[in-house]
Amino acid sequence: MNAKLSIVLIVCVALFVSACSAGPQTLILGKWEVENAPLKMTAEFSRDGTAKITMFGQTLQAMYKLDADQLVWTMNGTTTKSKVNVTATELELTDDANRTIKYKRK
Repeated sequence: MNAKLSIVLIVCVALFVSACSAGPQTLILGKWEVENAPLKMTAEFSRDGTAKITMFGQTLQAMYKLDADQLVWTMNGTTTKSKVNVTATELELTDDANRTIKYKRK
């Protein structure tokens, strides 16, 4: 009986841990820096749906939303959409013209 109970307990813990894995909404949070760029460009995503984009020494405020595998941002009244692929250390944004920007977690 103890062996069966132990197996059930292990399975329950495994299911609980897998259900708690980080999704894109959590993974995108934090500061990112463009990889292999001639100038420093960073993006910082906050939990409240705001973002700060810094390039050419200027910081711009933006709003963002993740919809499945798409990042929708609004900056200075302009809304753009990009396909997003995010892991714990890398962020890739691909626009409609199939141009990809790769970020590394900072």
